[in-house]
Amino acid sequence: MQRRMTALVGAVAMAVAACGGGSDAANQTEAPAAQAEAPQAVDHSAMAMELPEGVTQEMVAHGKSVYEGAGLCATCHGADGTGTALAPNLTDATWINMPAKTMDGIVSTVMTGVAQPKEHPSPMPAKGGANLTDDQVRAVAAYVFTLSH
Repeated sequence: MQRRMTALVGAVAMAVAACGGGSDAANQTEAPAAQAEAPQAVDHSAMAMELPEGVTQEMVAHGKSVYEGAGLCATCHGADGTGTALAPNLTDATWINMPAKTMDGIVSTVMTGVAQPKEHPSPMPAKGGANLTDDQVRAVAAYVFTLSH
């Protein structure tokens, strides 16, 4: 409990110093030491992973926006891709309606849909039932790839 309180007090002091609170002398002497102690965040985003050939960070970002919006993907697969009662989880190691989690396999599945899902009640129509361009399908596939790799 004492460690947590000490850490909390330290974090508040850093925040006050970063916002310009306190005296200039305190900011000059305490801020560098506090910054040196701050843990570095680990990047688990698509930037930290190796993307398939031809896939860019911009493509992944565009795919996320299509997934969450016009693509209607989030409606069945969930906003975070972890699945719902309507459609499977896209973030785990087990993909029940396609043999491999490759970029080409994902593109193919999105393009053609899943007529007879193995564990869920409703089929996935081609392109998720949305009016997506081929570029939007590839972008969604790039984003979905990052969810599980």
